[in-house]
Amino acid sequence: MSTIHAHEIDNTGDVPGKRAPLVLGHTDFHQVTNTICRPNEMRKPPMAWYIMFGISMMLVMNLGFVVHYLIFTGVGVWGLNNPVMWAFDITNFVFWVGIGHAGTLISAILFLFRQKWRTGINRFAEAMTIFAVICAGLFPGIHVGRVWLAYWLFPIPNQMDMWPQFRSPLLWDVFAVSTYFTVSLLFWYVGLVPDLATMRDRAKGKVQQMAYGLFSLGWRGSNRHWHRYERAYLLLAALSTPLVLSVHSVVSFDFATSQLPGWHTTIFPPYFVAGAIFSGFAMVVTLAVPARELFGLKNLITLRHLDNMNKVILVTGCMVGYAYGMEFFIAWYSGALYEKFAFMNRAFGQYSWAYWIMVSCNVITPQLFWFKKVRTSIPLMFILSLFVNVGMWFERFVIIVTSLANDFLPSSWDRFVPTWVDIGTMLGAFGLFGVLFLLFCRFLPMIAISEVKGVMPQADPHWEGWHQSHGAGSNAAAAHSANGEHS
Repeated sequence: MSTIHAHEIDNTGDVPGKRAPLVLGHTDFHQVTNTICRPNEMRKPPMAWYIMFGISMMLVMNLGFVVHYLIFTGVGVWGLNNPVMWAFDITNFVFWVGIGHAGTLISAILFLFRQKWRTGINRFAEAMTIFAVICAGLFPGIHVGRVWLAYWLFPIPNQMDMWPQFRSPLLWDVFAVSTYFTVSLLFWYVGLVPDLATMRDRAKGKVQQMAYGLFSLGWRGSNRHWHRYERAYLLLAALSTPLVLSVHSVVSFDFATSQLPGWHTTIFPPYFVAGAIFSGFAMVVTLAVPARELFGLKNLITLRHLDNMNKVILVTGCMVGYAYGMEFFIAWYSGALYEKFAFMNRAFGQYSWAYWIMVSCNVITPQLFWFKKVRTSIPLMFILSLFVNVGMWFERFVIIVTSLANDFLPSSWDRFVPTWVDIGTMLGAFGLFGVLFLLFCRFLPMIAISEVKGVMPQADPHWEGWHQSHGAGSNAAAAHSANGEHS
Protein backbone atom coordinates (compact mmCIF):
# COMPACT_ATOMS: atom_id res chain seq x y z
CA MET A 1 0.00 0.00 0.00
CA SER A 2 1.14 3.51 -0.70
CA THR A 3 0.04 6.92 0.52
CA ILE A 4 -1.55 9.19 -2.07
CA HIS A 5 -2.27 12.23 0.07
CA ALA A 6 -1.52 13.06 3.65
CA HIS A 7 -4.45 11.02 4.99
CA GLU A 8 -5.41 8.94 1.95
CA ILE A 9 -4.06 5.38 1.68
CA ASP A 10 -4.01 3.64 -1.68
CA ASN A 11 -5.33 0.11 -1.22
CA THR A 12 -6.26 -0.39 -4.87
CA GLY A 13 -3.22 -2.44 -5.85
CA ASP A 14 -3.38 -6.25 -5.96
CA VAL A 15 -0.54 -8.60 -5.05
CA PRO A 16 -0.76 -12.05 -6.69
CA GLY A 17 -2.40 -14.44 -4.25
CA LYS A 18 -3.61 -11.66 -1.96
CA ARG A 19 -6.24 -8.95 -1.95
CA ALA A 20 -5.87 -5.48 -0.56
CA PRO A 21 -7.58 -4.87 2.80
CA LEU A 22 -11.06 -3.38 2.71
CA VAL A 23 -10.80 -1.89 6.21
CA LEU A 24 -7.80 0.30 7.08
CA GLY A 25 -6.48 1.53 10.40
CA HIS A 26 -8.76 -0.63 12.58
CA THR A 27 -7.21 -3.49 14.55
CA ASP A 28 -10.34 -4.63 16.42
CA PHE A 29 -14.12 -4.64 16.15
CA HIS A 30 -14.61 -2.06 18.89
CA GLN A 31 -12.75 0.56 16.86
CA VAL A 32 -15.04 -0.10 13.90
CA THR A 33 -18.14 0.32 16.05
CA ASN A 34 -16.83 3.58 17.53
CA THR A 35 -15.94 5.00 14.11
CA ILE A 36 -19.34 4.22 12.54
CA CYS A 37 -21.39 5.33 15.56
CA ARG A 38 -19.46 8.56 16.16
CA PRO A 39 -21.48 10.70 13.68
CA ASN A 40 -24.72 9.57 15.35
CA GLU A 41 -23.50 9.99 18.93
CA MET A 42 -21.73 13.35 18.71
CA ARG A 43 -23.62 16.19 20.37
CA LYS A 44 -23.42 18.44 17.32
CA PRO A 45 -22.68 17.47 13.72
CA PRO A 46 -20.04 19.42 11.75
CA MET A 47 -20.89 22.94 10.63
CA ALA A 48 -20.96 21.79 6.99
CA TRP A 49 -23.89 19.51 7.92
CA TYR A 50 -25.88 22.49 9.23
CA ILE A 51 -25.10 24.53 6.12
CA MET A 52 -26.21 21.78 3.75
CA PHE A 53 -29.29 21.04 5.85
CA GLY A 54 -30.27 24.71 5.82
CA ILE A 55 -29.91 24.92 2.04
CA SER A 56 -31.90 21.70 1.58
CA MET A 57 -34.67 22.89 3.90
CA MET A 58 -35.02 26.14 1.95
CA LEU A 59 -35.39 24.11 -1.24
CA VAL A 60 -38.01 21.90 0.43
CA MET A 61 -40.00 24.97 1.49
CA ASN A 62 -39.75 26.17 -2.10
CA LEU A 63 -41.04 22.77 -3.21
CA GLY A 64 -44.03 23.05 -0.90
CA PHE A 65 -44.83 26.51 -2.28
CA VAL A 66 -44.60 25.58 -5.98
CA VAL A 67 -46.59 22.36 -5.52
CA HIS A 68 -49.35 24.23 -3.69
CA TYR A 69 -49.30 26.91 -6.39
CA LEU A 70 -49.56 24.17 -9.03
CA ILE A 71 -52.49 22.45 -7.31
CA PHE A 72 -54.49 25.63 -6.71
CA THR A 73 -53.73 27.19 -10.11
CA GLY A 74 -53.46 24.23 -12.51
CA VAL A 75 -50.80 22.67 -14.72
CA GLY A 76 -50.91 25.71 -16.97
CA VAL A 77 -48.23 27.20 -14.71
CA TRP A 78 -45.82 24.70 -16.26
CA GLY A 79 -44.36 25.35 -19.68
CA LEU A 80 -46.35 22.52 -21.25
CA ASN A 81 -48.00 23.00 -24.63
CA ASN A 82 -49.48 20.97 -27.43
CA PRO A 83 -47.68 18.69 -28.34
CA VAL A 84 -45.21 18.79 -25.39
CA MET A 85 -47.52 17.43 -22.69
CA TRP A 86 -44.59 15.82 -20.81
CA ALA A 87 -41.49 17.78 -19.92
CA PHE A 88 -39.79 18.56 -16.61
CA ASP A 89 -42.30 16.48 -14.64
CA ILE A 90 -41.59 13.13 -16.33
CA THR A 91 -37.95 14.06 -16.96
CA ASN A 92 -37.41 14.36 -13.22
CA PHE A 93 -39.45 11.23 -12.52
CA VAL A 94 -37.32 9.06 -14.81
CA PHE A 95 -34.12 10.72 -13.53
CA TRP A 96 -34.89 9.93 -9.87
CA VAL A 97 -35.99 6.37 -10.61
CA GLY A 98 -32.66 5.87 -12.33
CA ILE A 99 -30.74 7.29 -9.35
CA GLY A 100 -32.47 4.75 -7.14
CA HIS A 101 -31.02 1.80 -9.05
CA ALA A 102 -27.47 1.69 -7.72
CA GLY A 103 -28.50 1.07 -4.12
CA THR A 104 -30.27 -2.18 -4.79
CA LEU A 105 -27.62 -3.21 -7.31
CA ILE A 106 -24.80 -2.69 -4.79
CA SER A 107 -26.73 -4.39 -2.01
CA ALA A 108 -28.53 -7.25 -3.72
CA ILE A 109 -26.61 -8.27 -6.83
CA LEU A 110 -23.15 -7.74 -5.37
CA PHE A 111 -24.26 -9.56 -2.21
CA LEU A 112 -25.42 -12.58 -4.22
CA PHE A 113 -22.11 -12.58 -6.11
CA ARG A 114 -20.21 -12.35 -2.80
CA GLN A 115 -18.45 -9.10 -3.68
CA LYS A 116 -17.10 -8.08 -0.28
CA TRP A 117 -16.18 -4.55 -1.33
CA ARG A 118 -19.89 -3.71 -1.19
CA THR A 119 -19.88 -3.75 2.63
CA GLY A 120 -18.46 -0.25 3.03
CA ILE A 121 -21.02 1.44 0.77
CA ASN A 122 -24.15 -0.72 0.67
CA ARG A 123 -26.02 1.01 3.55
CA PHE A 124 -25.20 4.35 1.99
CA ALA A 125 -26.50 3.26 -1.40
CA GLU A 126 -29.65 1.61 -0.01
CA ALA A 127 -30.61 4.83 1.76
CA MET A 128 -30.02 6.76 -1.46
CA THR A 129 -32.39 4.37 -3.24
CA ILE A 130 -35.20 4.94 -0.75
CA PHE A 131 -34.91 8.72 -0.88
CA ALA A 132 -34.56 8.85 -4.67
CA VAL A 133 -37.72 6.76 -5.14
CA ILE A 134 -39.57 9.09 -2.74
CA CYS A 135 -38.51 12.04 -4.92
CA ALA A 136 -39.54 10.13 -8.05
CA GLY A 137 -42.96 9.28 -6.59
CA LEU A 138 -43.71 12.98 -6.18
CA PHE A 139 -43.94 13.63 -9.92
CA PRO A 140 -46.51 11.09 -11.21
CA GLY A 141 -48.90 12.34 -8.55
CA ILE A 142 -48.68 16.03 -9.44
CA HIS A 143 -48.29 15.83 -13.21
CA VAL A 144 -51.84 14.50 -13.70
CA GLY A 145 -53.20 17.90 -12.66
CA ARG A 146 -56.01 16.74 -10.37
CA VAL A 147 -53.91 15.35 -7.53
CA TRP A 148 -56.99 14.70 -5.38
CA LEU A 149 -57.94 11.98 -7.86
CA ALA A 150 -54.53 10.28 -7.88
CA TYR A 151 -56.10 7.28 -6.12
CA TRP A 152 -57.66 6.39 -9.47
CA LEU A 153 -54.24 5.03 -10.41
CA PHE A 154 -54.64 2.19 -7.92
CA PRO A 155 -56.92 -0.84 -8.39
CA ILE A 156 -59.19 -0.06 -5.44
CA PRO A 157 -63.01 -0.08 -5.50
CA ASN A 158 -64.74 3.29 -5.63
CA GLN A 159 -68.26 4.61 -5.74
CA MET A 160 -68.16 5.20 -9.52
CA ASP A 161 -67.03 1.65 -10.35
CA MET A 162 -64.09 3.11 -12.27
CA TRP A 163 -61.08 0.85 -12.60
CA PRO A 164 -57.60 1.65 -13.93
CA GLN A 165 -56.68 0.96 -17.51
CA PHE A 166 -54.38 -2.02 -17.06
CA ARG A 167 -53.07 -1.67 -20.61
CA SER A 168 -51.58 1.72 -19.78
CA PRO A 169 -47.83 1.72 -19.12
CA LEU A 170 -48.40 4.52 -16.62
CA LEU A 171 -50.23 2.00 -14.44
CA TRP A 172 -47.32 -0.40 -14.87
CA ASP A 173 -45.17 2.39 -13.39
CA VAL A 174 -47.37 2.49 -10.31
CA PHE A 175 -46.92 -1.21 -9.66
CA ALA A 176 -43.23 -1.30 -10.61
CA VAL A 177 -42.13 1.71 -8.55
CA SER A 178 -44.30 0.90 -5.51
CA THR A 179 -43.03 -2.70 -5.49
CA TYR A 180 -39.46 -1.53 -5.90
CA PHE A 181 -39.84 0.95 -3.06
CA THR A 182 -41.44 -1.61 -0.73
CA VAL A 183 -38.83 -4.32 -1.29
CA SER A 184 -35.93 -1.85 -1.15
CA LEU A 185 -37.28 -0.40 2.11
CA LEU A 186 -37.60 -3.87 3.65
CA PHE A 187 -34.11 -4.82 2.46
CA TRP A 188 -32.66 -1.63 3.95
CA TYR A 189 -34.53 -2.01 7.22
CA VAL A 190 -33.68 -5.69 7.74
CA GLY A 191 -29.99 -4.85 7.25
CA LEU A 192 -30.32 -2.05 9.82
CA VAL A 193 -31.76 -4.19 12.64
CA PRO A 194 -28.46 -5.48 14.16
CA ASP A 195 -26.94 -2.00 13.97
CA LEU A 196 -30.01 -0.40 15.54
CA ALA A 197 -29.57 -2.82 18.46
CA THR A 198 -25.95 -1.68 18.75
CA MET A 199 -27.11 1.94 18.83
CA ARG A 200 -29.72 1.00 21.44
CA ASP A 201 -27.11 -0.59 23.70
CA ARG A 202 -24.76 2.40 23.35
CA ALA A 203 -27.44 5.10 23.74
CA LYS A 204 -27.22 7.24 26.89
CA GLY A 205 -30.51 9.11 26.69
CA LYS A 206 -33.92 7.58 27.41
CA VAL A 207 -35.44 8.86 24.16
CA GLN A 208 -32.61 7.38 22.07
CA GLN A 209 -32.84 4.07 23.93
CA MET A 210 -36.59 3.84 23.35
CA ALA A 211 -36.38 4.87 19.67
CA TYR A 212 -33.53 2.55 18.76
CA GLY A 213 -35.01 -0.19 20.95
CA LEU A 214 -38.38 0.03 19.22
CA PHE A 215 -36.95 -0.29 15.73
CA SER A 216 -34.38 -2.97 16.63
CA LEU A 217 -37.32 -5.37 17.19
CA GLY A 218 -35.91 -6.89 20.36
CA TRP A 219 -32.64 -7.97 18.75
CA ARG A 220 -30.38 -9.80 21.22
CA GLY A 221 -27.73 -11.13 18.85
CA SER A 222 -28.52 -14.77 19.63
CA ASN A 223 -27.63 -17.54 17.21
CA ARG A 224 -31.31 -17.92 16.28
CA HIS A 225 -31.60 -14.20 15.56
CA TRP A 226 -28.55 -14.24 13.31
CA HIS A 227 -29.75 -17.35 11.51
CA ARG A 228 -33.14 -15.84 10.70
CA TYR A 229 -31.62 -12.47 9.84
CA GLU A 230 -29.26 -14.01 7.30
CA ARG A 231 -32.07 -16.09 5.80
CA ALA A 232 -34.37 -13.05 5.47
CA TYR A 233 -31.54 -10.92 4.04
CA LEU A 234 -30.72 -13.55 1.43
CA LEU A 235 -34.36 -13.92 0.37
CA LEU A 236 -34.84 -10.16 0.07
CA ALA A 237 -31.63 -9.92 -1.98
CA ALA A 238 -32.98 -12.60 -4.32
CA LEU A 239 -36.29 -10.70 -4.64
CA SER A 240 -34.54 -7.38 -5.22
CA THR A 241 -32.27 -8.61 -8.00
CA PRO A 242 -34.92 -9.03 -10.73
CA LEU A 243 -36.48 -5.75 -9.59
CA VAL A 244 -33.29 -3.88 -10.46
CA LEU A 245 -33.56 -5.09 -14.03
CA SER A 246 -37.32 -4.84 -14.36
CA VAL A 247 -38.26 -1.48 -12.84
CA HIS A 248 -36.47 0.77 -15.29
CA SER A 249 -37.43 -1.59 -18.10
CA VAL A 250 -41.07 -0.95 -17.17
CA VAL A 251 -40.41 2.81 -17.03
CA SER A 252 -38.92 2.61 -20.53
CA PHE A 253 -42.18 1.01 -21.75
CA ASP A 254 -43.86 4.39 -21.16
CA PHE A 255 -42.00 5.45 -24.28
CA ALA A 256 -41.37 2.23 -26.21
CA THR A 257 -45.06 1.26 -26.42
CA SER A 258 -45.97 4.56 -28.10
CA GLN A 259 -45.84 5.24 -31.84
CA LEU A 260 -43.86 8.46 -31.52
CA PRO A 261 -40.62 8.63 -33.56
CA GLY A 262 -37.64 8.36 -31.25
CA TRP A 263 -39.66 6.46 -28.63
CA HIS A 264 -40.99 3.42 -30.45
CA THR A 265 -37.90 1.22 -30.13
CA THR A 266 -37.03 -2.08 -28.49
CA ILE A 267 -33.58 -0.91 -27.35
CA PHE A 268 -35.05 1.15 -24.53
CA PRO A 269 -35.27 -1.47 -21.71
CA PRO A 270 -31.55 -2.47 -21.64
CA TYR A 271 -30.56 1.09 -22.56
CA PHE A 272 -32.53 2.57 -19.65
CA VAL A 273 -31.27 -0.04 -17.17
CA ALA A 274 -27.62 0.59 -18.12
CA GLY A 275 -28.18 4.34 -17.83
CA ALA A 276 -29.88 3.93 -14.46
CA ILE A 277 -26.95 1.94 -13.04
CA PHE A 278 -24.60 4.51 -14.57
CA SER A 279 -26.29 7.49 -12.92
CA GLY A 280 -26.92 5.63 -9.66
CA PHE A 281 -23.28 4.77 -9.12
CA ALA A 282 -22.32 8.34 -9.99
CA MET A 283 -24.68 9.62 -7.30
CA VAL A 284 -23.19 7.20 -4.74
CA VAL A 285 -19.73 8.63 -5.51
CA THR A 286 -21.13 12.17 -5.29
CA LEU A 287 -22.52 11.47 -1.81
CA ALA A 288 -19.76 9.21 -0.48
CA VAL A 289 -16.84 11.54 -1.21
CA PRO A 290 -17.97 14.44 1.05
CA ALA A 291 -19.51 12.13 3.68
CA ARG A 292 -16.34 10.11 4.24
CA GLU A 293 -14.40 13.37 4.57
CA LEU A 294 -16.92 15.03 6.84
CA PHE A 295 -17.54 12.13 9.23
CA GLY A 296 -14.09 10.53 9.29
CA LEU A 297 -14.93 7.36 7.36
CA LYS A 298 -11.92 7.22 5.03
CA ASN A 299 -10.67 3.96 6.54
CA LEU A 300 -14.04 2.24 5.92
CA ILE A 301 -15.02 3.80 2.58
CA THR A 302 -11.57 3.43 1.07
CA LEU A 303 -10.08 4.26 -2.29
CA ARG A 304 -10.70 0.66 -3.30
CA HIS A 305 -14.44 1.12 -2.90
CA LEU A 306 -14.38 4.36 -4.89
CA ASP A 307 -12.09 2.87 -7.55
CA ASN A 308 -14.42 -0.09 -8.05
CA MET A 309 -17.43 2.19 -8.39
CA ASN A 310 -15.58 4.35 -10.91
CA LYS A 311 -14.86 1.20 -12.94
CA VAL A 312 -18.59 0.40 -12.98
CA ILE A 313 -19.29 3.99 -14.10
CA LEU A 314 -16.76 3.56 -16.92
CA VAL A 315 -18.29 0.26 -18.11
CA THR A 316 -21.89 1.46 -17.98
CA GLY A 317 -20.86 4.76 -19.60
CA CYS A 318 -19.47 2.81 -22.53
CA MET A 319 -22.73 0.84 -22.70
CA VAL A 320 -24.74 4.06 -22.75
CA GLY A 321 -22.50 5.48 -25.49
CA TYR A 322 -23.00 2.31 -27.53
CA ALA A 323 -26.78 2.67 -27.10
CA TYR A 324 -26.61 6.28 -28.36
CA GLY A 325 -24.75 5.12 -31.48
CA MET A 326 -27.12 2.19 -32.06
CA GLU A 327 -30.11 4.53 -31.93
CA PHE A 328 -28.76 6.43 -34.92
CA PHE A 329 -27.91 3.19 -36.73
CA ILE A 330 -31.39 1.76 -36.14
CA ALA A 331 -32.99 4.99 -37.38
CA TRP A 332 -30.87 4.91 -40.54
CA TYR A 333 -31.28 1.17 -41.15
CA SER A 334 -35.06 1.29 -40.63
CA GLY A 335 -35.51 3.53 -43.66
CA ALA A 336 -38.32 5.32 -41.78
CA LEU A 337 -38.33 8.99 -42.72
CA TYR A 338 -39.81 10.18 -39.44
CA GLU A 339 -37.39 8.10 -37.37
CA LYS A 340 -34.35 9.42 -39.22
CA PHE A 341 -35.58 12.98 -38.83
CA ALA A 342 -36.17 12.51 -35.08
CA PHE A 343 -32.54 11.62 -34.44
CA MET A 344 -31.05 14.16 -36.81
CA ASN A 345 -33.22 16.75 -35.11
CA ARG A 346 -31.87 15.70 -31.71
CA ALA A 347 -28.29 16.23 -32.83
CA PHE A 348 -28.74 19.34 -35.01
CA GLY A 349 -32.20 20.77 -34.22
CA GLN A 350 -33.48 23.34 -31.75
CA TYR A 351 -32.43 21.25 -28.73
CA SER A 352 -29.03 20.24 -30.09
CA TRP A 353 -27.34 22.05 -27.18
CA ALA A 354 -29.03 19.63 -24.75
CA TYR A 355 -28.04 16.63 -26.87
CA TRP A 356 -24.36 17.56 -26.94
CA ILE A 357 -24.31 18.27 -23.19
CA MET A 358 -25.72 14.76 -22.78
CA VAL A 359 -23.08 13.18 -25.04
CA SER A 360 -20.22 15.15 -23.48
CA CYS A 361 -21.17 14.25 -19.90
CA ASN A 362 -22.25 10.64 -20.44
CA VAL A 363 -19.89 9.38 -23.14
CA ILE A 364 -16.77 11.55 -23.28
CA THR A 365 -16.30 12.47 -19.61
CA PRO A 366 -16.36 8.90 -18.15
CA GLN A 367 -13.54 7.85 -20.52
CA LEU A 368 -11.15 9.64 -18.16
CA PHE A 369 -11.74 6.75 -15.74
CA TRP A 370 -9.54 4.57 -17.93
CA PHE A 371 -6.65 6.21 -16.06
CA LYS A 372 -6.01 5.03 -12.53
CA LYS A 373 -4.79 8.45 -11.45
CA VAL A 374 -8.23 9.84 -12.27
CA ARG A 375 -10.07 6.91 -10.64
CA THR A 376 -8.15 7.43 -7.40
CA SER A 377 -8.18 11.24 -7.34
CA ILE A 378 -10.87 12.39 -4.91
CA PRO A 379 -11.43 15.87 -6.45
CA LEU A 380 -11.51 14.53 -10.02
CA MET A 381 -13.89 11.64 -9.33
CA PHE A 382 -16.24 14.00 -7.46
CA ILE A 383 -16.31 16.47 -10.38
CA LEU A 384 -16.77 13.70 -12.95
CA SER A 385 -19.62 12.15 -10.95
CA LEU A 386 -21.38 15.53 -10.98
CA PHE A 387 -20.94 15.70 -14.76
CA VAL A 388 -22.51 12.24 -15.10
CA ASN A 389 -25.52 13.27 -13.01
CA VAL A 390 -26.00 16.37 -15.16
CA GLY A 391 -25.64 14.30 -18.33
CA MET A 392 -28.20 11.72 -17.23
CA TRP A 393 -30.74 14.42 -16.45
CA PHE A 394 -30.23 15.85 -19.92
CA GLU A 395 -30.58 12.37 -21.42
CA ARG A 396 -34.11 12.14 -20.00
CA PHE A 397 -34.85 15.67 -21.20
CA VAL A 398 -33.58 14.93 -24.73
CA ILE A 399 -35.57 11.70 -25.06
CA ILE A 400 -38.81 13.22 -23.81
CA VAL A 401 -38.90 16.80 -25.07
CA THR A 402 -37.20 16.58 -28.48
CA SER A 403 -39.42 13.72 -29.62
CA LEU A 404 -42.60 15.46 -28.49
CA ALA A 405 -41.74 18.96 -29.69
CA ASN A 406 -41.14 17.83 -33.30
CA ASP A 407 -43.39 14.88 -34.10
CA PHE A 408 -45.03 13.85 -37.41
CA LEU A 409 -46.56 17.13 -38.63
CA PRO A 410 -44.57 20.39 -38.81
CA SER A 411 -47.84 22.27 -38.35
CA SER A 412 -48.16 20.84 -34.81
CA TRP A 413 -44.59 21.56 -33.71
CA ASP A 414 -43.95 23.81 -30.74
CA ARG A 415 -41.03 24.72 -28.48
CA PHE A 416 -41.00 23.89 -24.79
CA VAL A 417 -39.53 26.50 -22.45
CA PRO A 418 -39.53 25.76 -18.69
CA THR A 419 -41.20 28.23 -16.33
CA TRP A 420 -40.10 29.19 -12.83
CA VAL A 421 -42.52 26.57 -11.48
CA ASP A 422 -40.81 23.83 -13.53
CA ILE A 423 -37.38 24.85 -12.27
CA GLY A 424 -38.60 25.35 -8.69
CA THR A 425 -40.13 21.86 -8.61
CA MET A 426 -36.93 20.31 -9.91
CA LEU A 427 -34.76 22.13 -7.34
CA GLY A 428 -37.24 21.29 -4.60
CA ALA A 429 -36.90 17.57 -5.35
CA PHE A 430 -33.14 17.87 -4.89
CA GLY A 431 -33.79 19.68 -1.61
CA LEU A 432 -36.11 16.89 -0.43
CA PHE A 433 -33.45 14.31 -1.28
CA GLY A 434 -30.83 16.34 0.58
CA VAL A 435 -32.94 16.68 3.75
CA LEU A 436 -33.71 12.96 3.89
CA PHE A 437 -30.11 11.97 3.24
CA LEU A 438 -28.67 14.38 5.81
CA LEU A 439 -31.12 13.15 8.48
CA PHE A 440 -30.07 9.59 7.67
CA CYS A 441 -26.40 10.53 8.13
CA ARG A 442 -27.18 12.16 11.48
CA PHE A 443 -29.35 9.53 13.13
CA LEU A 444 -28.59 6.14 11.53
CA PRO A 445 -25.32 4.25 10.96
CA MET A 446 -24.11 5.15 7.46
CA ILE A 447 -22.13 1.90 7.17
CA ALA A 448 -23.29 -1.61 8.04
CA ILE A 449 -21.36 -2.31 11.25
CA SER A 450 -21.79 -6.08 11.29
CA GLU A 451 -21.06 -6.50 7.58
CA VAL A 452 -17.85 -4.45 7.69
CA LYS A 453 -16.63 -6.55 10.60
CA GLY A 454 -17.29 -9.67 8.55
CA VAL A 455 -14.62 -8.74 5.97
CA MET A 456 -11.94 -7.98 8.56
CA PRO A 457 -9.26 -10.61 9.26
CA GLN A 458 -10.38 -10.83 12.89
CA ALA A 459 -13.67 -12.36 11.69
CA ASP A 460 -11.85 -15.43 10.41
CA PRO A 461 -11.79 -18.18 13.08
CA HIS A 462 -8.24 -19.13 12.09
CA TRP A 463 -6.84 -15.61 12.18
CA GLU A 464 -5.71 -15.69 15.83
CA GLY A 465 -3.69 -18.84 15.29
CA TRP A 466 -2.12 -17.36 12.13
CA HIS A 467 -1.29 -14.20 14.05
CA GLN A 468 0.44 -16.12 16.88
CA SER A 469 2.45 -18.28 14.50
CA HIS A 470 3.70 -15.14 12.70
CA GLY A 471 4.26 -13.04 15.79
CA ALA A 472 7.54 -11.60 14.55
CA GLY A 473 5.80 -9.18 12.23
CA SER A 474 4.00 -6.03 13.24
CA ASN A 475 0.28 -5.96 13.96
CA ALA A 476 -0.34 -3.86 10.84
CA ALA A 477 1.57 -6.31 8.64
CA ALA A 478 -0.31 -9.26 10.10
CA ALA A 479 -3.67 -7.55 9.58
CA HIS A 480 -2.71 -6.62 6.03
CA SER A 481 -1.65 -10.17 5.15
CA ALA A 482 -4.67 -11.75 6.80
CA ASN A 483 -6.95 -9.34 5.02
CA GLY A 484 -5.34 -10.38 1.79
CA GLU A 485 -6.09 -14.02 2.48
CA HIS A 486 -9.61 -13.72 3.82
CA SER A 487 -11.29 -10.50 2.59
